[in-house]
Amino acid sequence: MRIAVLGGGNGSHAAAADLAEQGHEVRLWRRDRRALAPLIDSPRIALVDHAGRREVAIERATPDAAEALDGAELVLAPCPAFAQADLAQAIAPHLRDGQVVYLPPGSFGSFAMARAVRESGNGARVAFAETGTLPYLARMHGPAEVAITTRATRLPTGVFPAVDSEQALATIARAYPAIEAVEDALSAALMNAGPVIHPPLILMNAGPLEHFERWDIHAEGTQSSIRRVTDALDRERIALREALGYSAPHFPLSDHYENDRWMYGNAHEKLVDSGDWREHIDLLGHRYMREDVAYGLAFLVSVGDWAGVPCPVARGLLSIASALVGEPLDQGPRTLAALGLASLDAPGMRELLRNGSGA
Repeated sequence: MRIAVLGGGNGSHAAAADLAEQGHEVRLWRRDRRALAPLIDSPRIALVDHAGRREVAIERATPDAAEALDGAELVLAPCPAFAQADLAQAIAPHLRDGQVVYLPPGSFGSFAMARAVRESGNGARVAFAETGTLPYLARMHGPAEVAITTRATRLPTGVFPAVDSEQALATIARAYPAIEAVEDALSAALMNAGPVIHPPLILMNAGPLEHFERWDIHAEGTQSSIRRVTDALDRERIALREALGYSAPHFPLSDHYENDRWMYGNAHEKLVDSGDWREHIDLLGHRYMREDVAYGLAFLVSVGDWAGVPCPVARGLLSIASALVGEPLDQGPRTLAALGLASLDAPGMRELLRNGSGA
């Protein structure tokens, strides 16, 4: 099928190469023509994985959103949550009935982008879906080369509005057979692994991250004390899911470290062995802070407040992060209050998630 892949990062290049190699017609869109120039001139991506290195041809690369989305059944947007508002504005004029926009992961971006597209005046029947992680652990090694350490084996996915789940999930499954249906977009947002794994790792490794030029938060940075904080944070996420009536499996993050039942299977050792995560992390501006804390963790805390479920570890980490960056991250753009949803009661939230009413 024809797939539009949006963005210029690790996940976008991994998806473009991987999906093209599967036989899909892939158009890669990036706003920055200059950065995209190597692939415009020669639409081939060097893909490196367990099978070795080879070049994969994609259908085209383009900075024209209309060209990228024309005829696409699936629109894949593996972009950070903080890019979703601008992305929605860029693609809104070009979305058509029946298309599926997939956000891996989303941080409840499925709702936020659906509303932005609707407010733009586009009334097309478009389904927005999100999952708990990128389909790949990947890092770019150049402007047209990407290394995939491992691929997701399970992708819990929810759709906004949930009434469109059957058609949307069938479309996504043609590209990612590993998807597993969850109840709705909020259920999927509460599967997001980034706000659980990354805040403890960056905040509790703040000293080494500022001292050393490059530091691997998954190797030297994952010590038993940090794991205990991560596990406590994840218990809060799972308690929140249970309080909202969402069913298991909840994909506890401990499975990432201890067995093969998590989204990537048993991937922690592969991640560490690759060496690709020994990197420079600027605590003030890195995606782990600006997405996983300012969007994801703030969202988790706000949902806990709305549902009456205490999340003291999440709130504590959010407070420390706010002090570190000098900003009130608990008042970020992806809290339920910022989204205008904090006043909904439980039946109102269920109606919103199912039918999109109020989006």
